[in-house]
Amino acid sequence: MAVIAGEKYLLYHYNPSFAAAVIFIVLFGLSTGLHCVQLGLRRTWYFIPFVLGGIFETIGYVARAVNAKQSPDWSTGPYAIQSLMVLLAPTLMAASIYMVLSRIIILTDGESHSIIKSKWLTATFVTGDVISFLAQSAGGGMLVKAKTKSDVKLGQNIITGGLGIQVLFFGFFIIVAAIFHMRIRAAPSRRSQTINVPWQQYLIILYVASTFIMIRSVFRIAEYVMGSDGVLLSHEYYLYIFDATLMWLTMVLFNVRHPCHIIPNKHEMEEMLGSRDPASQESNFELAEPANVRVHHHRKH
Repeated sequence: MAVIAGEKYLLYHYNPSFAAAVIFIVLFGLSTGLHCVQLGLRRTWYFIPFVLGGIFETIGYVARAVNAKQSPDWSTGPYAIQSLMVLLAPTLMAASIYMVLSRIIILTDGESHSIIKSKWLTATFVTGDVISFLAQSAGGGMLVKAKTKSDVKLGQNIITGGLGIQVLFFGFFIIVAAIFHMRIRAAPSRRSQTINVPWQQYLIILYVASTFIMIRSVFRIAEYVMGSDGVLLSHEYYLYIFDATLMWLTMVLFNVRHPCHIIPNKHEMEEMLGSRDPASQESNFELAEPANVRVHHHRKH
């Protein structure tokens, strides 16, 4: 418990479940461990923020398990750790998801179909992500150190604002991805037709992962808007349904369909890419024509 203005302030409005915390420690730990292996083997370094998000989730539920063993006299340290780690983890995951779309656009030579050029796309959305991260961090820190009810309310409002920024940028991200997808299907680039990678499948995966994070963020906003006496903060199972489970599914989604399968590392890119496509003046790379196309050209000549 914490003491605010002479009153006892409950860190939790229920006794946290030790079993549930342990289950998600194992789930996040296994998924994160596999992501670390995939990251090292495939050298997809832009996915480091996503892996850090998994580490944050794992640490968060470890701290939650510690608190569960302390009921009802919870210590502030583990509470602060679990609050911040679980709150901030999706923001880190979002940063890597933004980068995946940028690489798909480059890989398919689809610059002209995107309303934001790939070189600006990552910077635009990661900037929003950073602002959201800092706001949520500041609000979370204020909540942990709160000495009055007004401090608690201010901390919750700042967190809500940070989550709102995340929802806005994610909503815009989904729109950008959808417009690119529709345009390139209507007028495909040469590379998008000849490349032997399931890039459209990965766009669908981006939609699913983005939807999971959106639902989670909206849940968190509702949680803080309703306040400490609201039904969402009064029942633990909402956290596990709308936060823990959705974030774990997001991690597993990218375990099963890791972006390394569509986004090669530098060495592989050099091997699979050939001369520049003259039809695209904005791309840095051009896929070599498939072998059967080259053979057909040679026979013609």
